[in-house]
Amino acid sequence: MTLDYVAHILADTERMAHVVETGPLDAPVTGCPGWDLRQLAGHMGFIQRWANEAATTAVRPTTADHPAPDDAAELAAWLRAGVVPLAETLRAIDTGGPTWHPFTVERVGKVWPRRQAQEVLVHRWDAEQAIGATTALDPELASDGIDEYWEVMLPRRLTRGDITLPTTSLHVHCTDTPGEWTARVIDDKLTFSREHAKGDAAIRGRAEDLLLTLWGRPSTQPVDIVGNESAAQDWLNIGGN
Repeated sequence: MTLDYVAHILADTERMAHVVETGPLDAPVTGCPGWDLRQLAGHMGFIQRWANEAATTAVRPTTADHPAPDDAAELAAWLRAGVVPLAETLRAIDTGGPTWHPFTVERVGKVWPRRQAQEVLVHRWDAEQAIGATTALDPELASDGIDEYWEVMLPRRLTRGDITLPTTSLHVHCTDTPGEWTARVIDDKLTFSREHAKGDAAIRGRAEDLLLTLWGRPSTQPVDIVGNESAAQDWLNIGGN
């Protein structure tokens, strides 16, 4: 699978900026409880500037704030302005070279294009869903997002101590594009394999719906649950944000 992460970052940020222009900015964001569209856009613009600093300097960013405008047109322009230098940085990044990031995987440059593509993919969907106008997720990118969920994001959340892993196993199977994973907990540690294997439960569906479901979002189409439904729900209950 070869994905142009930077192209996706630019396209999804533009979609999000369009939503901001459309408004209303006080529309609640289901996937991020307590946030409205204005706060979501502010978060996305901050994260892109923060990530650009980290990817550029290879050290933990020191910038504490990137204040976002309140006006819808200005906020949309601010989003567009922030993604341009990020895209330039990620186009030129040494994917095998050293970098800084807060995740448990190797600190090399290839983490950043993927992470930023996945970040804005889900959050532009959040923005669209807030005003009732979602557009489809690219199936290959969504499948890659499921892979990143197991490899990068769930381990990151575990380091924060805000979730507890189930004791069961879960198989995840995309029906519209390649992608299968089986997650298990061995010696109290999360492990996953990219294979077709039997778990205590399985969830099947389009990559878009699986990714959204894992992240605690209301999927466009329901996923199929096979096997122990309670075990599947335990895994799905740890998704979100």
